[in-house]
Amino acid sequence: MLKTKELFDLSHTLAGDYLAKHEFPWQSLSGIKGLIISLGKTLDMSEYVLCGENIFIHKTAVVASTAFIASPCIIGKNSEIRHCAFIRGSALIGENCVVGNSTELKNVILFDNVQTPHYNYVGDSILGYKAHMGAGSITSNVKSDKTLTTVKTPEGPIETGLKKFGAMLGDEVEVGCGSVLNPGTVVGRNSNIYPLSMVREFVPANSIYKKRGEVAEKY
Repeated sequence: MLKTKELFDLSHTLAGDYLAKHEFPWQSLSGIKGLIISLGKTLDMSEYVLCGENIFIHKTAVVASTAFIASPCIIGKNSEIRHCAFIRGSALIGENCVVGNSTELKNVILFDNVQTPHYNYVGDSILGYKAHMGAGSITSNVKSDKTLTTVKTPEGPIETGLKKFGAMLGDEVEVGCGSVLNPGTVVGRNSNIYPLSMVREFVPANSIYKKRGEVAEKY
């Protein structure tokens, strides 16, 4: 359940073909910037507005005047970028997404219908279709000792070779308010993370993460 096609329905993002080339989704993180620049050349410019070099915003998107958007970035149809959102660049934001007040994005892919609505930090991460980050929940993308990130699984750690790696959230994952997703976190589809959780491992699909060592199966 760690593989790209197990975590995500790739029809819900412009990055589908790109992601399909990678067995594991974190292998795609280093290429997000180039992907966005390439995708920008293929967009129907009757539907998008070019708002600076490699910044493409769909005409139906609503962007607050106080939001900051750095290049490269694509913001999809009917998405909402709220007051004081901080998009640091290399952000592919799908359709019907919400990027909220004081939320910061950096080197991310947000599938369609993703919500990061209140004081979130999402860096070096991929959030699947309909994933939702509760208020104040964040992805921590660098280990405190600055060593390379591993994905912790019941079968043992998987070396990623990455210094910066936040979280991979499968489709329809719900992250509770105030939670911290530590570097290398992977959460399977349709799982819930309790509020105020500290997650640093793989959470299987269809699970409820209560705390470390206490993960229940959803029925």
